Amino acid sequence: MAQPTTVQSQWETVNRVVFPVVDSESIMPLYAVRWTRPHVQESAFDSVSQLRRADVGALNSVGFDRALREVGAGTGFAGDECVDLTVLSRRSVRLESGAHISFCTYFNAFPASYWQRWTNASSVRFVAQVRGTGEIRVFQSTARGLFSAVKTISLSGSDSKNDGVVQVGDDWVAIDVEIPLSGMLDGGYLWFDASCVPRHSGAEVDAEQALTIRDAEWQVPVADRVQSGQGDGESDAADGGDPRNAGAVHSGGACADTTCSVAITTYNRPSYCLGQLKAIAGETELRRRLDTVYCVDQGTDKVCNQEDFNAVSLDLGDQLTYIQQSNIGGSGGFSRGMLESVDAGRSAYTILLDDDAIMEPESLLRSIQFEDYAKRPVLVGGGMFHLDGRTMLHVQGERFDRGSLKPCPPAGASYNHDFAVSPLRDAPELHSRFDCDYSGWWMCLIPNSVIREIGLSLPLFIKYDDVEYGLRAREHGYPTVGLPGVAVWHQGWHDKDISRTWEEYYAQRNRWICALLHFPNAGKRYMFRMMYEDAHLGVKLMYSGMALHHMALRDVMRGPTYLMETLSTKLAEVRAAREGYADSEVSDDVESFPAPVAVFENRRSALSGSELAKTAAKEVVKAVFSRQDGTHDDAPQVAMKSKDAVWPSFAGVSSALVTTSDGNGAAWLKRDSKLYRRNLWECRRIASSLVRRWNQLSELYGAADLSSLESWRGVFSRL
Repeated sequence: MAQPTTVQSQWETVNRVVFPVVDSESIMPLYAVRWTRPHVQESAFDSVSQLRRADVGALNSVGFDRALREVGAGTGFAGDECVDLTVLSRRSVRLESGAHISFCTYFNAFPASYWQRWTNASSVRFVAQVRGTGEIRVFQSTARGLFSAVKTISLSGSDSKNDGVVQVGDDWVAIDVEIPLSGMLDGGYLWFDASCVPRHSGAEVDAEQALTIRDAEWQVPVADRVQSGQGDGESDAADGGDPRNAGAVHSGGACADTTCSVAITTYNRPSYCLGQLKAIAGETELRRRLDTVYCVDQGTDKVCNQEDFNAVSLDLGDQLTYIQQSNIGGSGGFSRGMLESVDAGRSAYTILLDDDAIMEPESLLRSIQFEDYAKRPVLVGGGMFHLDGRTMLHVQGERFDRGSLKPCPPAGASYNHDFAVSPLRDAPELHSRFDCDYSGWWMCLIPNSVIREIGLSLPLFIKYDDVEYGLRAREHGYPTVGLPGVAVWHQGWHDKDISRTWEEYYAQRNRWICALLHFPNAGKRYMFRMMYEDAHLGVKLMYSGMALHHMALRDVMRGPTYLMETLSTKLAEVRAAREGYADSEVSDDVESFPAPVAVFENRRSALSGSELAKTAAKEVVKAVFSRQDGTHDDAPQVAMKSKDAVWPSFAGVSSALVTTSDGNGAAWLKRDSKLYRRNLWECRRIASSLVRRWNQLSELYGAADLSSLESWRGVFSRL
């Protein structure tokens, strides 16, 4: 579609409406849903109603049936297929006769609230090309989830004569709707719905009539762009006719579009990483904005040894920089990519991308263009969908809870929303704008100017590097924006229990370092939290986890220089520390264990939050005074599935054969009450010492030069 030539009327596409051409049956609800009659909840009109507690026990059968009807009303897909919509290509679809489709979906609704809050964009323009008979309606929602039509365009083939509709030939017409970007600070989306109205011929209906839509886009004025030109302000290199800038939109006398680099760190996942490189190579629009992909390979099973690597490398050309180095964890791999990008001086931004994530390629381009228009530098975070539940959004961005020192959803949000059950148009709570502290590094854009100012990742190896960086950036005035419509698919945490692996050490050590850096003078209130973590591990018979917890707390007190000194060697020490504990002795041959006496059966009743806390406290007390000993059991008392291996399941159990989280083996966990008491006492001693030194350690870590570019250069030079 041709662009206007004057600067004042010039627009740039920042969200292209796209459709899945692979796995569409699994993920279509993220792109398009069948229209259903809107179902508005009472809370959308009455804010006080959300303060009233539902008295479920007072419901009679009639009230219960009514509640079920209301829950089921207006659920869009509700598991149904969108059979009256045909995906023709990545950018075009056809609606069959009588179809009514809504594009108020995760990937195709425009997140107007985020653009109003964080960017300079003053208005939004919806454009598309359509052919056939039907109706296009553009909608706008509020933070309450209420929505209304902004523009209705009736189409009757080639003779359409609506405002904002221009004939472009071959029965195609171009739609053009401009909407002021205002009134949506608290929340709101823009989207369009389409219906194919059958054309009547006398008393009959032309069953062959269809409505085709292509090149639908959301645009903003180029004049509102903040970032223009190439590089991050440290390099004045011109684009020199670089083909990556072909088709770039210019504003006044500005330089060509900014470019972005992508940093991928990988460790023995060569096929996954190669898949990422192929996906990037296949995106023409993205490559126009791409400087290079820094693929940092830290594994022994190399990406470069994969069969298709040479072909991908040839395709990407100088847009691929392949780096091999020793394994120093995700923080070391990402820091290498960030440093290379900053030192090269050609890119304005760097996107961190997990090697095993499956991306929606449009997400990378959207994050780049959002940053172009941001009022100030921000980190743009991508959401995470579950790989084994493709329509379920785990989270869009997260906060760091100051009490538990663990990740949690943004205020008002929750984990794991399934868009197949509750599409965006029928989920009013999702139309609010959510603010977060950080974004997971499965995908996160960071301006290179921010990297230059606040440095690279802390040398944490794995865990909490993304949390700490987000908190650090915010303290320097650079917030993280979890931008809807930007996401990847990634393996969730439900099949992982790090307390049963060596990762427990890094999770515990790094979260306390994060707390020391960002919550000085808060040590005393964390004494209980340290004891709670230890008690929780022991109640699950995870004595190796308790040992790693103690090691982590001791290492925190060794000070910041210890982190960098042991970055490449600590993993071996951690693995060795787990040896000798029953819970760490895993066998993939279940028959090698004696047959369990019984199979665990979950008969627990659901409890409220306060009841659960009281029950947990009682179980800890029981475990402390227990004389039960499973170390001499002839056979496991019960066989327990991994999903059932939570602390209440171990009440009264002397030993249990528990399946590993990955489902490939089992370990025979044995209760050792004497060891549990010794461990708790040791934890109390260590925690007490750490709390006494909290302020001192906080100052030490704060003053340490751990994340600077110079410090990391020294690390990489020694690899």
